[in-house]
Parts: sequence; C-alpha cells; structure tokens
Amino acid sequence: MARSILIPGIEQRLRGLIEVSRRNLREHGFVERERPTVTLTREFGCEGYPVAEKLKHLLEQRSGTPWVVMDRALLDAVAKDHNLSEEVLRNLGTKNRFLDDMLSTFSPRWKSDKDYYRLLSRQILALAQEGNVILVGRGAAIVTQEVGNCYHFRIVAPMSFKVKSVAARMEIPDDQAQDLVRERQGQRDAFLKDFLGRDIAEPTLYHLVFNNARLPAGRIAELMAEVVLPAQGGQATP
Repeated sequence: MARSILIPGIEQRLRGLIEVSRRNLREHGFVERERPTVTLTREFGCEGYPVAEKLKHLLEQRSGTPWVVMDRALLDAVAKDHNLSEEVLRNLGTKNRFLDDMLSTFSPRWKSDKDYYRLLSRQILALAQEGNVILVGRGAAIVTQEVGNCYHFRIVAPMSFKVKSVAARMEIPDDQAQDLVRERQGQRDAFLKDFLGRDIAEPTLYHLVFNNARLPAGRIAELMAEVVLPAQGGQATP
C-alpha cells in the first residue's frame, strides 16, 4: 500500500511522536511505569489547542520528560497512515501484548465512518496507556474512562464567546459563525452519543470543567497542570 502524503507540519509532528516513544524506551526499557495522560474536550469555538500547547509546556517543565499533543489533525493522520500507525504503536513500549492485539486488527481501508472511528479509538487507547500525552477531542474522554492514569478536562463557554471567537478566527460575520458553532457542535455530539452511547457534555466524565469566557487559555492550562502534576512534586490520583 502506498504511503499517504501528509502535509509537512503533520509529518514532522508524527516523527516527533515516534522519537518521544523511542526516548521513553531508551530511558525506561520495558519496565511498567505509569505516566499520566490528559484528555481535553472542548465546545466548538473554545480555545482547546492553545490550552493544550501551554499545558504541554508546563507538564514538560514539571516532569522533566517530553509530552505530545494529539489533536484532531495528528490523530487523523496516524489513523489514516497504515505504515506510520504501525511504526508509532510498535515503539510505544510498555503494553506490548495489548498493542500486538490492536495491530492485528488494522486495515488499510475503512468501510464507514464508524469503522474508521473504531481504529481511531484503538489508537487513542494505546496512546493513553503509554502516558505523557494530551489527547484533544475525538471522544477521548469517553474512550479512556476506564484507563487508570487519565485526567479528564472540558472547556465550555457561552454562545456569545464562541461566536466571537469563531468569527474572529475565520473572518466571517457573527450570524454565520453562530450557525457554524451550532452545526459543528451538534454533529460532534450526535456522532459520539450514537457511537459511544455517552453524552460528551456529561460533567461527571471530567475532573474539572472550565469556563473559557471567565478564564484565559494560559490560566486554564496552569490549573490543569496543578491537578495532573502538583507543583510541590508528585502526581495526583486520577
């Protein structure tokens, strides 16, 4: 099967993920070491990616180890590229039997969106169990609810905040931005509820829920970092 052609930024980040995995192997071998994972869910129009990038920086400072942000673009690229998916998962390191079982299910083609999402969910689970990863969106908060090293956070905001944010970023009128927010959020929620049987907005899924209209991205990231790796040292209990 021919390799899919990825845009350079995604290709570079995927190679970075492989290097992080290899570094973990060199440093820790196959010893079982539980490293934390963060899932970050946000309403459409909230500052999910800026929060994730700031949180990555803070967690790297506190842990002294590399972290990876897996957002929609990177997760989709890993799932769609069969050869690279296999290389990434073979280098994750510590859950070999689990990963071998997953690799045996891979297929270069998907029959439907649900078939594709099943593969994506397996990718998410493998990454979550490895740790030192921030999983943004894609239903990761639901998929990883039973994974013991995970911390789950959600970012919400009033419609007025989301409309202004989307309108500014996409340079479109407010009324068009409002229609887009409602459409995209509705599509996300409906698919995840149909496929996973849970409402992604259910507050009991999360350790903390943040209002983006009241807290900027940097402050939200700081509070998340304090839950995952308290500044005085040590790791909180998920």
